[in-house]
This record gives sequence, C-alpha cells and structure tokens, in this order.
Amino acid sequence: MLPTLLDEHGPKLYALARRLCGNLTDAQDMMQEVFLQAARRWETFRGESNPATWIYSIAAHSCGQRKRRRFASDRRMPAFSQVAPWTESTVSRAALGGPVRNAERKESERALHAAIVQLPHAFRVPLVMKEMLELPIAEVAHALNLKEQTVKTRVHRARLLLRKALTSELKQVEAPDPIYEKQLCMDLLQAKLDAMDHARGFPIGQDVLCQRCRAVFKELDLVQDACAKLTAGKFPDSLRRAILQSGSKRPGITPPRARTRARR
Repeated sequence: MLPTLLDEHGPKLYALARRLCGNLTDAQDMMQEVFLQAARRWETFRGESNPATWIYSIAAHSCGQRKRRRFASDRRMPAFSQVAPWTESTVSRAALGGPVRNAERKESERALHAAIVQLPHAFRVPLVMKEMLELPIAEVAHALNLKEQTVKTRVHRARLLLRKALTSELKQVEAPDPIYEKQLCMDLLQAKLDAMDHARGFPIGQDVLCQRCRAVFKELDLVQDACAKLTAGKFPDSLRRAILQSGSKRPGITPPRARTRARR
C-alpha cells in the first residue's frame, strides 16, 4: 500500500511540500507525516473523491498545523487594488514578444518560488494545489473544506501577486496605453482569470484586446507555466526509504485496487 502511494503521488507531493514549508527539512518531515497518516487512515477513505485530492488535503492540514505552531498570526494579503496591473507604467519585454535570456528566466523562476513561500498560508495552499498540482477548483475547495468562490478569490489574487514577482526579474519596457476604460479592462482581467481556472483558452478574441491587456495576460500565462514547472524534480530515494522504513513497522493495509475489486 505505502509503496504504491509513494510511487503514484510522492514526486508531486514532495514538490508541494517544498513550496508549502519553504525549506527541505520541514518538507521532508511533512512528507513522512503525510504518508504515514495516509497509510493509517486508508481504511477510512470512502472513494468519494480522487485519492490524490484526499492525500493532498492531509498535506494541507499538516502544513496548517505546522504553521499555527510556529506563528501566532499570518501576514495579510495585499488588497486587490495593490496587485492589479493597471497602475503600472511598464510591462515585461517578454510579454510583448521580446526574447528572454536564460539568466533572466532562472532569476524570475527563483523570484517566483520565493514569492510562493512568502504568500500567506491561506492563499499559498490553494494556489499551489491549483497551479502546481493542477487540481480543479472544485477539488481544491473540497480538500480544504472551503467554498469554491473563496478558493477562486484566493487563487486569483495570488496569481496577480506572483505576476509581479516573476516579471520583476525580466527586462521591462514602457507599457502600451490602454484603449478601454479601467472597468472594462478589469472585466477582461476577471474573464482571463476565470479561464485560467478551467484550463481553457481565453474566450475573447485577441483582436478585441488592447496591447496592454495582451501583455498582462501573457505575463499571467508565464506565471501559470512557471508554477507547473516547479513540480519537476526527483523524489529523493533516501526520503522514500525513510518513509518505507517507518511504515514497515505498521500493520499491512489492503491495496486500493484489491479493495475496489472486493467491493465489486
């Protein structure tokens, strides 16, 4: 049972743990805790949700407990008006189709990682589950016991904040002047964020958008792509062995596929 869980979910969960915890030591401790909890509690899993979502919800709960033990309070997220892009005088050259040097790309990815770690816990967890684990909003809400609209609001604001972090390391150029009034631009931005929630293309033709909106939306796409890349990386063999060694001291658990066949 435990080897199966590790093989199927270990790599992505390790990437999640690193971003939720902020350092390798805490991430490894969290991995051991999560998989041992999952093994102990497997008999209570009713199969009403995706097993991956169930395990990630255990991880999010574990991270929350660690956060509460370490800090009495969490930092507040900046107001939407502070992370909205329309007061800025520049955009990244990459968003207008310009080249990105390797050094710029690496620095921007490091800045993105740092920004994720610094997000308030209540915003970091849904952002990581949505953008790195690529779970649907509904599954994130179920895992965190939140309303879907709450998850969407937090993910949207986190994306906008990460956009600032990512593009801060890219070559900047003067932002094109908007051709629409601010409210229409804000409505278009909301439509873009909603489309990103459902992993579908932007529903409004590019010819309708002004150059400034196109640039901002391209930067949001860069954020989403960069977050997805953060799931890459090897799950350490030493950590896998440590988890299996700890789990070997516990009674055996019927593998999930065998349980499924038994129900049939």
